[in-house]
Order: sequence, then C-alpha cells, then structure tokens
Amino acid sequence: MDEKYRKIPAVALRGMTILPGMVAHFDVSRSKSIKALETAMMEDQMVFLVTQRNAETEEPEEKDLYTIGVIAVIKQVIKMQNNVVRVLVEGESRAYLAAIEQGEYLTAEVESLKREEELLPVEVQEAMIRGIQETFSRHCMMNPKHGKELVRQMNEITDLEKLLDYIGNNMPVGYEEKQRILEADSLQDRYETLMIILLNEINIIQIKTEFQTKVKEKVDKNQKEYILREQMKLIREELGEDNTVSEAEHYLEETQKLKAPKEVKEKLEKEIERFKSVSSNSSESAVIRGYIETILELPWNKASKDNKSLENAERILEEDHYGMEKVKERMLEFLAVRNLTKKGDSPIICLVGPPGTGKTSIARSVARALDKKYVRISLGGVRDEAEIRGHRKTYVGAMPGRIANGLKNAGVKNPLMLLDEIDKISSDYKGDTASALLEVLDSEQNSRFRDHYVELPLDLSEVLFIATANSLQGIPKPLLDRMEIIEVSSYTENEKAHIAKEHLIAKQMEKNGLKKKQLSISERALEKLIHGYTREAGVRNLERKIGEICRKAAREIYQKDKKGIKVTENNLEKLLGKEKYNFDLINETDEIGIVRGLAWTSVGGDTLQIEVNIMPGKGEFQLTGQLGDVMKESAKAGISYIRSVSEQYQIDKEFFQEWDIHIHIPEGAVPKDGPSAGITMATAMLSAITKRKVRKDVAMTGEITLRGRVLPIGGLKEKILAAKNAGIKTVCVPKKNEADVAEIAQEIKKGLEIVFVENMEQVLAAALV
Repeated sequence: MDEKYRKIPAVALRGMTILPGMVAHFDVSRSKSIKALETAMMEDQMVFLVTQRNAETEEPEEKDLYTIGVIAVIKQVIKMQNNVVRVLVEGESRAYLAAIEQGEYLTAEVESLKREEELLPVEVQEAMIRGIQETFSRHCMMNPKHGKELVRQMNEITDLEKLLDYIGNNMPVGYEEKQRILEADSLQDRYETLMIILLNEINIIQIKTEFQTKVKEKVDKNQKEYILREQMKLIREELGEDNTVSEAEHYLEETQKLKAPKEVKEKLEKEIERFKSVSSNSSESAVIRGYIETILELPWNKASKDNKSLENAERILEEDHYGMEKVKERMLEFLAVRNLTKKGDSPIICLVGPPGTGKTSIARSVARALDKKYVRISLGGVRDEAEIRGHRKTYVGAMPGRIANGLKNAGVKNPLMLLDEIDKISSDYKGDTASALLEVLDSEQNSRFRDHYVELPLDLSEVLFIATANSLQGIPKPLLDRMEIIEVSSYTENEKAHIAKEHLIAKQMEKNGLKKKQLSISERALEKLIHGYTREAGVRNLERKIGEICRKAAREIYQKDKKGIKVTENNLEKLLGKEKYNFDLINETDEIGIVRGLAWTSVGGDTLQIEVNIMPGKGEFQLTGQLGDVMKESAKAGISYIRSVSEQYQIDKEFFQEWDIHIHIPEGAVPKDGPSAGITMATAMLSAITKRKVRKDVAMTGEITLRGRVLPIGGLKEKILAAKNAGIKTVCVPKKNEADVAEIAQEIKKGLEIVFVENMEQVLAAALV
C-alpha cells in the first residue's frame, strides 16, 4: 500500500454530511457500521465518515459513495434500544476515498487532504470576511431559527478558514449542499460555494416570506370576516334571528339545483331575498318559509319514465283484475298512442259503476302497469273550492290545494291521479267545488293550472286523471262533458266466482295466515256463498264472507290442531249461519194484476212485483209503496193511455167513475223512483181492469208515453241479471235499447228471450196470457 494512503474503518452516512471542526451525533443501526465503530474504538478512535449518494441504499458499494469524506474522532458511543448505537463525533480533516473493502465492516483506503497555505492578500481576506459575515447576518435575521448568540460568535472570528468552517457547520441546508462545501479545495472555492448557497437561501426565504405575507393577508381578511360573521350571529341569536341567513343560503342552493322554468326560479329568488330581510320572529317569516319550501318540493320539470311495453301492461292488468275489458282496452290504446306519437294527451277518464266493482283498485293497477306514481285524492264530502285550488298565501294556515299537494307527494309531474268519489262533491257558500275542477279536467286549459297558493302555473297536461263515481246523476253536466265515461257494471255470479277463485280467496288466506293446503272451498260452496249470503253489484261483501270463513278455519287449525278445513255446500251453513238472501223467484201461477218489473239500484239490479187492485168506489186512483214523483207521473201517464184505448179492450165507459184503482209496489219502506216502471204499471192496470192474467215468467222495463210508445231506459245489464236470477224466461226491453243489449255478455243473456218493444200493444201481446 502507498504510504500516502491509510486504511481506516468507515461508516457510510445516510442523509447527512459532516464538515471538519463540526461536532455532531447520529444513530447507527447497520451491523457493518456498528462493527466499524467498535473496531475504531479499539484502535485509535479514528473513523472515516463518507456520505451515500442515495440514502435508500442498504448495502453501499464504492460507486454509491461520494469520493470526499471526513476523518473524525469518536467522542462517545451509547448503546440504545433495538440494536441502535448513538455516536458523538468531531470532524478532523477532509480525506479522499481511494478504495473501499467489504468485509465484516467497511474499511476505507483514504488519502488525507491538507489544504495548502493560500497567500491571499490581507485586503482580499478582509473583504471576504466582511462579505460572508454580512451575508450570514442577513440570513440569520431572516431565519428566526438562528439566535443572536450565533451572530455574536461569528463576528468574533477573525480567521477566514475558521469563519468558513463555522458558517458551513451552522448552515441549515441539506447534505448535498454541505457535500459541495466539503468538496471545495481552496479557500476561494469554499468562499464562493458558501456565498452561492447563502444567497440562494436568502432568496428562498424572501420568496417564502412574500408568499406568507400574501397568505396572511388573505387569512387575516377571512379571519376578519369570520369574526364579523360570528358577531352578527351573536347579535342575531340575541334577537332570535340566528337561522335565517343559513336557511336562506340553503334555499338558494336548492333553487340552483331545481329543475324548473326560469319564471319559477326568479320568483323563488325574489321570495328568498324577502325572507332574508324579515325578522324570524314575525309571522310573515313562517309564511314565506312555508311558501319557499312548497315551491322547492313541487316537480316542475321532473318526470318519471313510463313503461312503454304493451305486453307488460296487459299482463299486469289481467293479473290484477278479472273482466273490466273496456277499462283495460282504453289504457292499452292510450299506451299505444303514446308510443306512436311520443307525446299524446293523457286521457281524463271517469269510471262509473256500483260500489265494490274494483274502480279504485283498477286505477292502482293501471299505475303499476304504466310504471307511474300513484296519487289518490278523495273528493267525497269536499265542499270548499279552496280544497282544489288552495288558499291565498296571505291567510293564516294557507295551504296548496289537493291537486298541487298530490303533485308534491308524487314527486313527478306525470303521475296517475285518482279523483275518488267525484259524484260525492258538494258546494256551499264558499264556492262550487265542481266548477273548480273544470279547469283541472280540461286538457286544453290544464297545462297552466293556477293554484291560489302557488301563484305560478302548474302543468297538469301530463297527469293521467282517472275519476270514479257510483252514479252520473250527481255530476254537473259541464264537468261530465270533460271526462270520458267508462261504465263498470255489476258482476254476474259467474264473474264473482272467477274473482273469488283468482283473487279474493288467496288474498284473505294470506291476510289470515293460512297456507294453501289448509283451506279449500268447493265450487258448489262458492256458488251457494255468492247466491245466498251476498246481494251486491261488487264483491266487497263476498270478500268479507270469505274472510269470515278464513278466520273460523284459522281458529279451528290453531285450537284443534287440524291439518286443514274443507268448505262444502253442506257445512257452509255451519260456518256462516242461515242463508241471508232469497231471490224473489217467479210466481207459481199466472195471476191477474201482478206484473214483474225490473229496477236498477246502486248495489245492482232487482225485480219489483207491481200489484194492482180494483175496487168499487168513486174512480179514485191510489199509489203506495214510497214512490217518487217521476214514478207517480208514469202511473198517471199509464192510466191515461189505458183510458184512451178502453174501447179496444172492451172496457166500460163508466168503469173509471165507478171503480177505484190502487197500485202498490212492495217493499213499502224502500223509496222508489224513475220512469222505467211505466210499461209495467200500465200492463198491471190493464190486466186488473180486463181480468186477463199476466204470464208469471215475463218481466219488463221501459218508459211509457201518453200515446203508448215505449222509450229507452238505463241500467240494462243489472236489470237483465236480476231477471235471470229470479228465473224469468222472457224480458220486454225498449227497441231503442237494442244496442245496449248487444253489448251485454252472452253469458248473462243465455236462457232468456229478450223481446224488443216499441209500443204497448207489443208489450201486452208478450205479457198477457
């Protein structure tokens, strides 16, 4: 080995550089480094400290280390926890790394670098000292980490080399910068390197300070605003107005997000500005708040997407309801038109029929079939116009009307809206409810429906309106004119049996916790149940009776551990008691003065037995059985007709002065009215007067005129159904009702002879024996 080189234990430093004259401590954890320290301690306590180029390298080789390091004296070694050694060293002199040997520890072959005496002129040295001192002082002033003591000690040093070492050791810079200082050979080089680093640091500190000043100004401004806001908040809290501003901001955010026309947003912004300026304690604040929230909740431009599949709609409608073909057909037509035109006005439909026939439930089913939101508005008993249009918001407790509220609840502008019991609306001194509905149900006007509360036009043109009614009599003509009427007629016994089997039995079994195998109802039992225990147009009572059977079955199964209950024709009486209804079956013999009439009631059709007696008297004419005015007038028209044709039927001229005629229609407690019993009463009177018998199996319905013409009547399906149930064979129907008869299902007409009559001669020909 060359004499100028010496071998010495070496430690590779990570992320730090030690300069000559610098006292520093660092932790050592690598086993090679610890072994090198131990070897140095056993020898002359001298160690070579060289910095790694990359601090991440775990096993550094010669290429991973800088070529200039420092020979240092180990002052102290302390063993710490987890095999870490803390060592205190003092840098002695710079050294050049010639080679490195790997072994148990790193051994460095180094050449000590003695700085040659530089003969710099005294003035140059003084200039350098003053220059570096001033620059470092500036740096210390800008960097608060350096204390005044550091500057004082620096000012006391007069030797240039010592001064450079002192400043180099106290510079808060990274190991790469310190390595540059260590690698500088001459005083001139070290001075220049140090000055460049110092000036660069001063520049960085200046830029940093400028940034900090700008940030501080912003922060101070924000801080000031925050303090002012807090003060305002405190003042508002003291006045009880703390929530108003935050609420107003929240409303503004919601307004920005709202999908609505421009005029709606402008109105909202205006109201929010008013809300800000109003004291939260005043009643006006609550009014404005309520109004803003209502407007924000309304679905202005928000619509749901309809299901366009006709197959899906048809499947759902068939699943949910048996029969009701017209309603289903109309809905599928609407969907087909909507699919073809991509728009198409939503129809406004009114379902008219007796209670319990499924009008309300089919509306829910239509909503499901079309994937529409469903809103039900019950109009039964509503008598205030404000219920529909809303109250003006200036009133205390003002609210939007039921239509606007329905839209709000649906959350979309194209729901299905069911106007239930539209025939039950009434009016009083506060306004006419039916007239308020005119605008809602007019497809030409309802695209800009104005609710008194909302004050902005609401678009109802995409709402599918379905109204329900039991009778058209209570609905004003202008309102009726705006709706498409679909009649939902009474069910036949066969239809009721289908509905019970397909829907009601399963529904009630599920409601009463019965499994499929635990209850069975035979066909004959079901027929008996429908025929003898219920008398109605719909199926509500039938469902109740099925529910009663299910409850009794549930008790039997639970208490007596039965596996299942079978309901037959024989044990039905045991479950439900005696039969409640007996149909007025046809008389056993043909009789004089007794004719079977047909009537329509709100719960379906019925037969009326009209009785006429004649007695010697003074020609008086009596009507009993709680008859209405129209019915009495029909009887009078009938008797006038008979008198006009008395010669034709060989009636004595004196008869009408010497005999009293009494017409009675049982049941006496039940009110009866309408013109449709006209021909029946005329036939009964003529039979009684002429002593001719009337066929027992004939029933009839029709209005009579003075000249004996027969005029059309309504409710034919129910009437013919009642005739069939009573065992009638022949039914006389006005000729002008022929089209209505054609629409009646063949199932109902089967076994009946329907005679179309235009005048009383034809009626009498069919009825009298």
